[in-house]
Amino acid sequence: MSRAASDELVAELRPRYLRASRGEKKRILDELVAVTEYHRKYAIALLRSRPRRTGQRRKAAKRQYQGPVVVALEKLWRIANRICAKRLVPVLGHYLEALERHGELRLAGETRRLLLEMSPATADRLLRRIRQQERPHGLSTTKPGTLLKSSIPIRTYAEWNEAQPGFTEVDLVAHGGYSSRGEYLHSLDMVDIATRWVELAALPNRGQAAVSAAIVNCQARLPFPLLGLDSDNGAEFINANLLRYCREQKITFTRGSSFQEERSGSRRAEELDGGAPDSRLRPL
Repeated sequence: MSRAASDELVAELRPRYLRASRGEKKRILDELVAVTEYHRKYAIALLRSRPRRTGQRRKAAKRQYQGPVVVALEKLWRIANRICAKRLVPVLGHYLEALERHGELRLAGETRRLLLEMSPATADRLLRRIRQQERPHGLSTTKPGTLLKSSIPIRTYAEWNEAQPGFTEVDLVAHGGYSSRGEYLHSLDMVDIATRWVELAALPNRGQAAVSAAIVNCQARLPFPLLGLDSDNGAEFINANLLRYCREQKITFTRGSSFQEERSGSRRAEELDGGAPDSRLRPL
């Protein structure tokens, strides 16, 4: 029996089955199973279920918030310094009143009403697109050092002590705008952890020689001896040039752990540190 014929038979027997007594229901069920060869439980479910609607599709709900409402909401969101919707929605009325009073915004009555009646959840949904578009994408110019970190001898010249002046964090800031192509200026930032003393140096590029020379200049301007340097894993720091200088000057040279090293666990970090008190810093 075809599916269409089975559906017609079920539709014909269903009203009788629902009104029938227990004995009559058993006979109707036996008849359906014998003709269609359905499993008995499946046949019972078909006879008890509501008839399927055919040719009827649920109408899509009319979108209420679109066009001018979304544009106005995005403008207000920017004016409010991109705060979250839970904070934005309660003050929309105050923003609208102030902007309209100074002639900065003109909205139709329906648009204004929809904005003031909007819930935070709806505002979050409508602002999702603009948030993704304006989400800042920082450019990173840090590239892993070419030297194998595991082959660099582990040696410290002073126990790392964040409370003692002389232990510094060092990093580069690229001034390439929205593109990292070509040559552009960099800033070397050296910050003493204990005193927050900051030394800055401008670099024409981030080559090893330029970075090492900038660190030497910053060291000369420090009001206390340079005891330690902590950098990221970029090739501008993790290189033989800077490593040689730190050895000569007895400067403790450490680097931040890479992602793979952090996953290896704190026990391995302590072994490499030689028992250093701060496992976040790994001597080179």
